[in-house]
Amino acid sequence: MTDDGTWADESDWESVEFTAHLEDEPAGPPPVVAVVGRPNVGKSTLVNRILGRREAVVQDVPGVTRDRVSYDALWTGRRFTVQDTGGWEPDAKGLQQLVAEQAAVAMRTADAVILVVDAVVGATAGDEAAARILRRSGKPVFLAANKVDSEKNESDAAALWSLGLGEPYAVSAMHGRGVADLLDALVGALPEVAEAPSTEGGPRRVALVGKPNVGKSSLLNRLAGDQRSVVHEVAGTTVDPVDSLIEMDGKVWRFVDTAGLRRKVGQASGHEYYASVRTHGAIDAAEVVVVLIDGSVPLTEQDLRVLSMVIEAGRALVLAFNKWDLVDEDRRYQLDNEIDRQLVQVRWAQRVNISAKTGRAVQKLVPALESALESWDTRIGTGRLNNWIKEVVAATPPPVRGGKQPRILFATQATARPPTFVLFTSGFLEAGYRRYLERRLRETFGFEGSPIRINVRVREKRKAKR
Repeated sequence: MTDDGTWADESDWESVEFTAHLEDEPAGPPPVVAVVGRPNVGKSTLVNRILGRREAVVQDVPGVTRDRVSYDALWTGRRFTVQDTGGWEPDAKGLQQLVAEQAAVAMRTADAVILVVDAVVGATAGDEAAARILRRSGKPVFLAANKVDSEKNESDAAALWSLGLGEPYAVSAMHGRGVADLLDALVGALPEVAEAPSTEGGPRRVALVGKPNVGKSSLLNRLAGDQRSVVHEVAGTTVDPVDSLIEMDGKVWRFVDTAGLRRKVGQASGHEYYASVRTHGAIDAAEVVVVLIDGSVPLTEQDLRVLSMVIEAGRALVLAFNKWDLVDEDRRYQLDNEIDRQLVQVRWAQRVNISAKTGRAVQKLVPALESALESWDTRIGTGRLNNWIKEVVAATPPPVRGGKQPRILFATQATARPPTFVLFTSGFLEAGYRRYLERRLRETFGFEGSPIRINVRVREKRKAKR
């Protein structure tokens, strides 16, 4: 009997074997390991070594990796996600801020951090700044002393004890030397699943993101001003971003990292990198994201890139089309066509047309945020979900593949935030059928404003008894 009091079909479920299989499944996403460090210390090379394949771009030029890129990794049977991150320029303006941003992103999103240092060069001012921030993070931090290609270079690694992060792991990402010892220690410190952000006892966290000059500052100021300004400023250390607590409709919301999104770095390339780090950091620290889009001009590649970040991060989403006071009837027609063509992947997101300048419809943001978060938090009972699956599959079975029609044997919701479903099947489900199931899930259960993830586990065939 399921937890909703309904009976499973034992001929399909093959209950004993299947339940054991289900219990072996992690109850959430794999833990995240962020690889951080200065440019050209070998971060991407180490990521490739951890993965056992060439995935991350490696080039002997600083700054090749700008954004954080995630990869699935496996070591001694433990699954985890590796994030390759951009480095920071040691001579760029605002070094302390750039270091802080990179480390802050890692702290928010990762369950453990690997700080890569060039053992031949030794600890630089940038390495020391990163180490200070990571020591305060409360996360497991592993110091990879890279480019120790032979025993005679071991003393270079030993000198990095000075960073105060514990024992330096002498490794050669290029040749693989010492990486196994680092990974053994790493997986021993990882939780079974990624730690979900807690919402207990505090305001819900909102990120306000979008391309430059879209009106983020104006909207934040409008929200704060209309509600008798910010309740108070919450700051971390001197180099940490500032969060704003704002009361709207009698409820306090925490706008994460929004003040920092308005800061700039002097150099053009630095600004681009800094803005990317800031946007990633704001999204990853939030529970719900308001993506601000300038409704008066055509949608841009930057708009779509920001939306992709939100979807990849699995956050609840509200689309706010700003500058509506500048949108005439012709532009509305054009915008509707652009939304139909370019925003197909976020049809589930709520849309609010606002003007931060005039205050038009800004009050509609709160119900949109609340609705998106409710969907993001939603859990569906196993019995109810499987009864629904039976009805949907009976009406439209999965397409035949290789002469056989796959069956969905069992379904469960592994996690919320975002709602993540695991389907145990007798065969592979086509991507089109997964999209069909997602569409039907939304039709039945709502999920307005939240992404949905559907993972498929194909049951291995039992060997015939002799």
